[in-house]
Amino acid sequence: MFSLQKPASYQTSKCYVTHGILGHLDPKQPPLKGKPWSTLLGQDFIYRADLILPQDVVELVQERLLQQDAAPEYKRVVMSLHDILSGDFFTRYIKEGNILMLSEGRRGIDNVFTLRNGTLTLYLDKATYERAGLVGRTHGVKGKRGDKPRWIVEIDLGSDSMVPGKKGFDRLIYASKNALGAPVTWLFCDISTTGPQPDPLLPHSPSSFTSNPTITRDINAVVPTLIPPTSTEQNARDDLEDFSSELYEWLSLVRLQSPRVLEGDQIDPYLSRYEVPGGSQPAKTCKISWQGFHSSSWARQTLMDIIIALPPKTWFSFSTTTFSKGLAGDNSECTVLRPPNSSGAYLMWEVKSHE
Repeated sequence: MFSLQKPASYQTSKCYVTHGILGHLDPKQPPLKGKPWSTLLGQDFIYRADLILPQDVVELVQERLLQQDAAPEYKRVVMSLHDILSGDFFTRYIKEGNILMLSEGRRGIDNVFTLRNGTLTLYLDKATYERAGLVGRTHGVKGKRGDKPRWIVEIDLGSDSMVPGKKGFDRLIYASKNALGAPVTWLFCDISTTGPQPDPLLPHSPSSFTSNPTITRDINAVVPTLIPPTSTEQNARDDLEDFSSELYEWLSLVRLQSPRVLEGDQIDPYLSRYEVPGGSQPAKTCKISWQGFHSSSWARQTLMDIIIALPPKTWFSFSTTTFSKGLAGDNSECTVLRPPNSSGAYLMWEVKSHE
């Protein structure tokens, strides 16, 4: 693995590239460790996923992913923090279940709350942090907090100490009533296979959504060489870095449905000087996209299903993008490419944002 480039001090993200071999997949035991699985599972709240593959194998993916597996679902609901920390919702969904929640707002400007893996994270301004009386740490890049310092508080709600009557939990309840009592809009996703009955979320009148995939067919793209260089010379690292940079740019343009990658594109060079990397040839491709509020476990399962559904010699690219993490709209992204005739090899681009 290597960094695509050495970031300057003002840059907010880094891109890492990994070239490796996918191990044997057991559908009954989803992998937890090793790349690319650990990278996918490390993402928090996924906003978008894109699959790029040859047109002639899209029916195989449709049969496996779009017909056999149900489309991911999520909800939008208005709740106060106190609603989440009390009653059946807290017991059934947090103590016994496994859910994702993301509140409205922009980190660095608004007070934002998240809930993942049983951990409640509060991104607070200084005034709210002081009123809440909770223990946290400063948040944001040093030197950029200016006159408006931000604070972050992380609380493991799954801990045995997080029950009524315990000092730490009672302090959190007090803060949820007095400093953080305003109702906010949340995105909600239940990761567990079977939700509680009756549903503790129903009294809050949630709105339900289904992330039905959109399919873009017949993309007459000019496809570059997808097989990474295998040179053993000293400049092999530089060759792989150049190859990875060019290929990632091409994949990003396909995801954006840019006409720059289409066969016959004749853009004025004054407007764009982009050219598909050498060794390219025209080929019909297809893009399948999901958009909504998704868990990292769903992304891992989707990648597994793609690998199982497609013939071993077929190439594909699967990308996931998280919700914005900062003022500049920074987010994290992971793209996994299986080259054609690769015998299990893969390339992975990992973009990490730094708040």
